[in-house]
Amino acid sequence: MEKSDKSFVTVLLLSLFLGGFGVHRFFVGKTGTGIAMLLTLGGLGIWYVIDLITIIVGSFKDSNGRVIKS
Repeated sequence: MEKSDKSFVTVLLLSLFLGGFGVHRFFVGKTGTGIAMLLTLGGLGIWYVIDLITIIVGSFKDSNGRVIKS
């Protein structure tokens, strides 16, 4: 599995502090879902929590399907 060139720490921090607005998704190139998160405030918090967990466990992927890991 190919590793993303996006920084794990940056994605994690963006998700922690601005995740409800989908900023971490914009950063990794997922513009469409970033806009959806922005409009729904992180899926009323549920989508935000799911993304945060997938980032922490190392299974969150960028727009090219590459895993973001430390």
